[in-house]
Amino acid sequence: MSAAPVVVLIGPMGVGKSTVGQLLAERLGVGYRDTDDDIVAEQGRTIAEIFVDEGEPVFRAIEKQAVQRALTEHDGVLALGGGSILDEDTRALLLGQRVAYLSMDVEEAVKRTGLNAARPLLAVNPRKQWRELMEARRHLYEGVATAVVTTDGRTPEEVTQAALDALELKDA
Repeated sequence: MSAAPVVVLIGPMGVGKSTVGQLLAERLGVGYRDTDDDIVAEQGRTIAEIFVDEGEPVFRAIEKQAVQRALTEHDGVLALGGGSILDEDTRALLLGQRVAYLSMDVEEAVKRTGLNAARPLLAVNPRKQWRELMEARRHLYEGVATAVVTTDGRTPEEVTQAALDALELKDA
């Protein structure tokens, strides 16, 4: 028997998927899982190390398997890595799921992440690269999202409530 997450969170790095995901899980009385955490645990190294050592294509293949596994095993709140929606098969798996796209603008991204070098895709000219990443990804996020929840200027609690409202979910 396969499970399905009650909510899948997608969005760019630093948007708060982990924080909001844990709050949502608590409010809904379900478990929380993050595919980035799964990858780190399985690989025994950070995502940045995988990028540096193996390159993005290898990381994306590992990520695709982690997402597929989590989508069938986890019945709580599931947060996906920012780039997981780049994979066509992953996007197909998300259709029919309850997916919340947490969005933010570049100024909010700067405040939250500092757009620092620990983010392998943002190592050089982070603002420009973040904008380019979002231009390439925004339509993919929106294409699989059941709801879009803006995070700009909101606390994690406010984002959590907005996600519950947008997805028409009630607290446990």
